[in-house]
Amino acid sequence: MNTEATFEPVTGDHLKDWGHRPGKQFPDLLARANALRAEGYGLVKIRAELADEIPAVLPTMDLRAAGAVSFHETIEAQDADELDNVTKVRETMTEVMRVPTVEAGAIMPDACPAGPVGTIPVGGVVAARNAIHPGMHSADICCSVMITDLGFADPRAVLDAAQSVTHFGPGGRPQGKRFTVSMGLLDAFRANPFLDNPKSLRMAQEHMGTQGDGNHFLFVGRSRKTGRTAIVTHHGSRGPGAVLYKTGMIAAERFRKALSPQTPKQNAWIPADTEEGRDYWAALQLIRKWTKANHNAIHQATVEAVGAEVGDRFWNEHNFVFKRGDLFFHGKGATPAWDGYAADATGLTLIPLNMAEPVLVVRGRDAAHGLGFSPHGAGRNYSRSEHRRRMGSATPEQMLQAETEGLDVRFHAGGVDASELPSSYKRADSVVRQIKQHGLAEIEDYIDPYGCIMAGDVAPFWKNRPKKGRRT
Repeated sequence: MNTEATFEPVTGDHLKDWGHRPGKQFPDLLARANALRAEGYGLVKIRAELADEIPAVLPTMDLRAAGAVSFHETIEAQDADELDNVTKVRETMTEVMRVPTVEAGAIMPDACPAGPVGTIPVGGVVAARNAIHPGMHSADICCSVMITDLGFADPRAVLDAAQSVTHFGPGGRPQGKRFTVSMGLLDAFRANPFLDNPKSLRMAQEHMGTQGDGNHFLFVGRSRKTGRTAIVTHHGSRGPGAVLYKTGMIAAERFRKALSPQTPKQNAWIPADTEEGRDYWAALQLIRKWTKANHNAIHQATVEAVGAEVGDRFWNEHNFVFKRGDLFFHGKGATPAWDGYAADATGLTLIPLNMAEPVLVVRGRDAAHGLGFSPHGAGRNYSRSEHRRRMGSATPEQMLQAETEGLDVRFHAGGVDASELPSSYKRADSVVRQIKQHGLAEIEDYIDPYGCIMAGDVAPFWKNRPKKGRRT
């Protein structure tokens, strides 16, 4: 018998040194390795016994030369601000196209930068082969828009009812005021290694029925075609999605270091044909189900509070990954515009512009020069901080009054968030013109605004934390 059996047990470090990748298979591998150890096997023999389960070595991939892969543009510039914005979008998209998995790209009329050069812009679409890039859907996974037709309900009554049931701002709902989450969905979370952690499971319950902050909204308006009232919500996957993004980026970083260390960290990817890739793809679909349920919960609670008649309801997502053929299409602030992109797709999608403009109801055109996508909104020509600088001596309240006259605009936290006023976004008429000019979608209806609810000007959550060692 080999006396080496009395030495230290096999550890995860041994397995990694032998070429095994951490994952849900690790506990079983360790158990088997140490069972062999107990039988007297040496480390060399144990390594050989487990060698068949070492994942195949993936080939390394170098960054492409700038310009080697081109991208489509469906965006125009008419003034200095727009020209500066388009220049920056082109610069960052050119760097994105150097990533070795990327095979095609496009920028939408609402495109604007979203981080350091080399980060996919808002309004950017990237098609990658055998790769899911978490950084290309961002932390706000499955940010999306849902509409419900409420017949001829009074818009003010609908807005009042919605305000009584929705929830904006950081964090989730307190105990006793939470919405129900499907046990089947929670069980599916537990079965997925990317979602099976206490934080994701807790947030999946606490954040159901919440809308977050920033540009997320609850909008009430009337169909220009029918005169019927509609409610539109805009938000993403909240805490559960943010946690998935973080764990996805950690997994992608491990692959980046091994496969393409030259690739910028924000463009790291998980190979889709690996175990991690299959699990991450499944996790994205579960986050999509959670997000749809979140929209549904707010809409249904509003319907019940106002007692309205319910007509059609549909939704569409951006900040997501879509599989078409053998490519993975990453839409960062871009909406799929081809029939059957998802099992629940209706052929109609929504494009909100700003709080003082209609929400567009459109039918996608599957334009090749848009990689089959359309815009998700109006986008910005400059940052929130630049907008505040340009306000000069005008107060947020004065700007709100001037820019939304006749509309019922409410801020959940009380303070007017000037960076969400219409002047902070691109001109709606310009975006609509470019949608038509480039044949990205056919506009079928306009939901003219009555009013909306926004999160409002909320201090960052960390400013309200008590300082360590200080009693309050």
